[in-house]
Amino acid sequence: MGVINIYNPFNTQIYHENVVSNTMDYSKKLAGEGALHGTVIVADFQEVGKGRGQTRTWDAKRGEGLLFTILLRYSSIKEIPTALTLRAGLAVSLAIEDFAPGLKDKVFVKWPNDILINEKKAAGILCESDGGNVFLGIGVNVVQREFPLHLRGKATSISNEQLAISNEQFAMSYERSIVNNERFVLLEKILTRLFDELEITVGNNWKYHLEKRLYNKGKDVVFIDGGVDSGKEVCGCLTGVGDNGELLILPKGESAVRDFVTGEIRF
Repeated sequence: MGVINIYNPFNTQIYHENVVSNTMDYSKKLAGEGALHGTVIVADFQEVGKGRGQTRTWDAKRGEGLLFTILLRYSSIKEIPTALTLRAGLAVSLAIEDFAPGLKDKVFVKWPNDILINEKKAAGILCESDGGNVFLGIGVNVVQREFPLHLRGKATSISNEQLAISNEQFAMSYERSIVNNERFVLLEKILTRLFDELEITVGNNWKYHLEKRLYNKGKDVVFIDGGVDSGKEVCGCLTGVGDNGELLILPKGESAVRDFVTGEIRF
């Protein structure tokens, strides 16, 4: 296990492995060994990437994505920041724009845990907790150019979206620079934004900034309430998020907004 010497505003170590089962489990191992709040484990490749739901995984080829988990320690469950996953999504979306300014105003947060660029998924967040310990796993498609058939048209990468707005020569040189550890520059920017969001920003200011980039806000959506295979469809206008991160929808034919804490918006 190596150490990456980049700035971590949490003032703790950033560990690096070439290959791990997944960074989430590795972070739990580090927590058991006494790792401090803000400790990061980043890997070039995950053998078993985790995604939301039992049948979902995060697929990424070796060295083409930024895959990491940050350990956040709080004194109790009550001290865990409100709507942590959504606030992490806000931080990641802002960091992507910091890293690739040409994508400004093209990066959105799709409730509850996806980051979209031009309406295609470019990053995902998985949050697990054990008491006051939170394991915040983040995966970003950085230079991935091709995706499995079932994800084509639904997934993208920073490099692909840069290519769409730039000439190919620029994109190829950009891609090579990313492979040569520039993705760790993105990591630094994500950690900086995350620190600002979780350690500095107070109150519900996060909600205002999140709703400015909330995917499909003000539009009609199809929402699956509960588990991804529950079959409970709710059709209506997505009006925003609540103070605790719940999704707010005004169902068709109803006069009152309803809030939802689990489920997903269908593409």
